[in-house]
Amino acid sequence: MNDETQTPRPIIIKRVKKSDHDFHGGSWKVAFADFATAMMAFFLLLWLMGNTSEEQKEAISGYFHDPAGVANNSGATKSIIGDGGADSAVIEINAPSVEAEKPVDEIDEETLANLAEKQELEKLEELKKKLDEMVFSAEAFKDFKDQVYIDITESGLRIQVVDKDKRPMFDSGSAELKYYSIDILKGLASVLAQVPNKLSITGHTDAKPYIARENYGNWELSSDRANAARRVLNQNGISEKKIARVEGFSSSMLFDEGNSYSPINRRIAIIVLKQSAVDEIEKQVLGVN
Repeated sequence: MNDETQTPRPIIIKRVKKSDHDFHGGSWKVAFADFATAMMAFFLLLWLMGNTSEEQKEAISGYFHDPAGVANNSGATKSIIGDGGADSAVIEINAPSVEAEKPVDEIDEETLANLAEKQELEKLEELKKKLDEMVFSAEAFKDFKDQVYIDITESGLRIQVVDKDKRPMFDSGSAELKYYSIDILKGLASVLAQVPNKLSITGHTDAKPYIARENYGNWELSSDRANAARRVLNQNGISEKKIARVEGFSSSMLFDEGNSYSPINRRIAIIVLKQSAVDEIEKQVLGVN
């Protein structure tokens, strides 16, 4: 046995220094995600409440009070709970709305026609905005903005391209379009080709008599000018089927009634027709009721 004193082995203690920034763990992210979701739901609720009418709020309240489908005292709801708790019913409001009270197949023809015309007018308003923007910004209209008039009439959206001193659409007595007039019509065609409505094209002259040719006057000239415009539209994306009417009115419908010789009376008018106007044309021409 060795009597020498054994040297003890050193004991090594490892100390892990704790960081002062314990928040770098992942638990806070879960809490923050829950908070963000709750805030999103809260703001969505505020938005929905701000865009909901009192009648709709009453109907929703009635549903939660009576989910089985029995109407509450106000008679606001009538709900059918389908498989999985899905609500397959339409909330019925006690309002004098024909559309809400009757199925579509029971709405009278006049109401349907009024609804269709309202939607059609909204589309024409959108088309007007698009054309106004094009006339304001397109290069082809740069020098002719004051010669293009766009408005909505009883028949539809009307676009009139009028003459101005030293800037006519046609030479005097001619049915041949100026090069810049062709550019204007091409620009209009690029937009009009995107809508399904049929078009009416009319030509107009001032009251100055045309006597250069025998048996040829302003009636013939205005008709020929309308057809010249039609040809350019047809060559630039407007199909023949979209043309409902091409007419010449001579000086019978003046733009400036106070001055029958004003150049503004010489014009081409293109009307994007409402369906009711198309039906009226067919009635007049074909005798369709």
